[in-house]
This record gives sequence, C-alpha cells and structure tokens, in this order.
Amino acid sequence: MPISAANLEAAIRAAIPVAHLEIEDTSNGCGENYAVFVVSEAFEGKSTLARHRFINEVLKEQIAQMHAFSQKTLTPAQYQAHLAKQAA
Repeated sequence: MPISAANLEAAIRAAIPVAHLEIEDTSNGCGENYAVFVVSEAFEGKSTLARHRFINEVLKEQIAQMHAFSQKTLTPAQYQAHLAKQAA
C-alpha cells in the first residue's frame, strides 16, 4: 500500500516540534519514493547522523514500505542561513 505525504507529515509532527517541513513524492505520485526536508529545534546539538537516525526511527514503519527515502534535517538557525544563501 502506498504511503501518503499526509501520513509522513503526521508522524513527524507528532514526534518533534517542526518549524518547517517539506515532503516531496519523488515517485511521480505512486507513494514509493519520498524526500523530506525537516527543520526543528529538536535537532539542536545533534549531528546530522543522529538527526537522520531519529527521523528514520520515527518513520520506521513507513520507510519499510518505500522503495527510496531521502532526508535533509536542519536547525532553525541553519535554515535561516540556508534561506539567506538562496536569496543571495
């Protein structure tokens, strides 16, 4: 059964406070490949690996049903720097 973006969003928002969230179905709508971009204060002081492991654990059941999953995780300060870099 395909995973929905709403299902992923609900699971992430239930686990951590989210400042910004983007979920992209990269499988042309079939729900088998997703890319997520999560910004949360919960990531403060954690390495990228620790952040990714956390999201993988939160979405363990959903990821098991997918073909591919990618993620980008930032703190709010890193996200502001990211936005400033894009604007420049």
